[in-house]
Amino acid sequence: MTSSPDARSRVGVDTGGTFTDVVAADGSVVKVPSTPSDPGEAVRAGIGAVAGAADRPGVLAHGTTVATNALLERRGARVALVTNEGFADLVEIGRQDRPSLYDPFADRPVPLVDRVDRHEVRARVAADGSEVTPVDLHGLADLGLGEAEAVAVCLLHADLAPDHEVAVAEALRAEGHDVSASHEVSPQFREYERTVTTVVNAALRPPCRTYLRGLAGAADEVLVMSSAGGLVPVERAADLPATLLLSGPAGGVAAAAEVAVACGFPDAVTFDMGGTSTDVCLVRDGMPEPAGERVVAGFPVRLPSLDVHTIGAGGGSIAAIDPGGALVVGPRSAGAVPGPACYGLGGTEPTVTDADLVAGRLPADMELPGLGRVSVEAATATLEAAGVTAEGVITVVEAAMEQAVRAVTVTRGVDPRPLALVAFGGAGPLHACGLADALGMATVIIPPRAGVLSAVGLLCGARQHDEVRSWPTPPDHTGLDEATADLARIAEESLVRGHPRPEVEIEVSVDCRYAGQSHELRVPTVAAFAAEHERRNGYTRPDTPVEVVALHATARRPAPLAVGDLPPVTRAAAVGPAVIAEVDCTVFLAEGWRAEPGPLGALVLTRVDR
Repeated sequence: MTSSPDARSRVGVDTGGTFTDVVAADGSVVKVPSTPSDPGEAVRAGIGAVAGAADRPGVLAHGTTVATNALLERRGARVALVTNEGFADLVEIGRQDRPSLYDPFADRPVPLVDRVDRHEVRARVAADGSEVTPVDLHGLADLGLGEAEAVAVCLLHADLAPDHEVAVAEALRAEGHDVSASHEVSPQFREYERTVTTVVNAALRPPCRTYLRGLAGAADEVLVMSSAGGLVPVERAADLPATLLLSGPAGGVAAAAEVAVACGFPDAVTFDMGGTSTDVCLVRDGMPEPAGERVVAGFPVRLPSLDVHTIGAGGGSIAAIDPGGALVVGPRSAGAVPGPACYGLGGTEPTVTDADLVAGRLPADMELPGLGRVSVEAATATLEAAGVTAEGVITVVEAAMEQAVRAVTVTRGVDPRPLALVAFGGAGPLHACGLADALGMATVIIPPRAGVLSAVGLLCGARQHDEVRSWPTPPDHTGLDEATADLARIAEESLVRGHPRPEVEIEVSVDCRYAGQSHELRVPTVAAFAAEHERRNGYTRPDTPVEVVALHATARRPAPLAVGDLPPVTRAAAVGPAVIAEVDCTVFLAEGWRAEPGPLGALVLTRVDR
């Protein structure tokens, strides 16, 4: 793909826990320390500092952690829930499964809506959409919603028959309330998950809307990466912040998949290790695996997403000895402030970055943007004071990452050994060889600009619109093709609204299960379900009816430039053990591995004995 003139005024900005990365269309890279108190400050500073970028870019493609952090830290708005009579406690009752099966002290997270803020209305719709009890709108004014900053409305069967919910939402909006309605947020069956998702969206709206609107002046047009791996207008992102919980990681996964395909590996595992967390995702046939639901901070969020598995293990993860005498690493992180001890900003607890420096995986004279030269002495002293060794910290953190990769491969019936491991992020290339050795993977790919690949993925991200609908008659597929085509049309029209009709890619899929099952698999067609079920579970049930529970449609408009359009990165061959210092990251080439330049400027690592 050849970049168009409008591509040259684009910038991609990824906000991480330690650094905010900026990449311009001319390949310029800037890393600035993140500013947790005001993430937009680092975004604007990075845009202003990036070489070759105009003072005001034409397009800002942004990946943000604001929604995720607000949910994890419970800094969302006070929410009132409006639901049917008898269902106010649904968000607290939940499902009968427990957070930890064998830990009697493990509790579910406290609901985001206090009991006093849960309100019931008289209304009832049958599962077939027929009205049983008319909605009582006259009592809405007496519900006492005045102290709530946002309102979540979730009524029974609104995924199939939203008339009651529409009436309640419109009445509350007329009174000046900020309303998230379930049929607009997550129009899918399962009342508990739909309710929680709507509540999460309502809670995140005020803080995310303030932040995102504050970026309006940073570029002529601001786009935000959604959890589904596509860019959406900033206005839609502000209205549906629950779709942003994987905003940053999704961009890196898309770019990593593109590099893997170029290197001849359409099947791969992406491995993104940053300052506070590690994200892994399975890529099959060049496409990241999707997920219909994710659990974030203990809350099920039922929205289109990439199937990214996240653990609290990053360069800033803190190592300590637990009460039982075992070495643990993470999920606590030193973050950007005070950061690892070697940064010299006041950090007093040992981190993975300190261990990498002491172990010689990072150059002793390395200088970090905005921070200066790292201190080996400070890192060594902190590790010794905590009674841990650099080798021990590295072993433990790599074991945790190995389990994360197994969670997206082995547990889903996929052998990781023939796959390529695509390592990126500030710390990913430091641990890629050790992780690949543990998993028996023969190939590691280090993409060009690996330390800022998430920002590259944002820069080259496609505009995307996702639609999902419940299917009302699971065992009866009559009219399924027509309904899927109609949903695809809605997705396409929503994507191109207000723009000249460009070339649009359409992708449709269905959630299927065997009759009697309570879990689904997403497949392109009903006919593909049996093969996918056998791959995942090892068997099929040819005499059992296949049920369809939901339809999905994605409309995608490719960006005006691709990863391969950026200026090439020059890399040299090497044989391990070696430390390869690059502008945006450091690659540790372990003994027994060699590195060769590959397509798109990637560095392809293979074992010497292969």
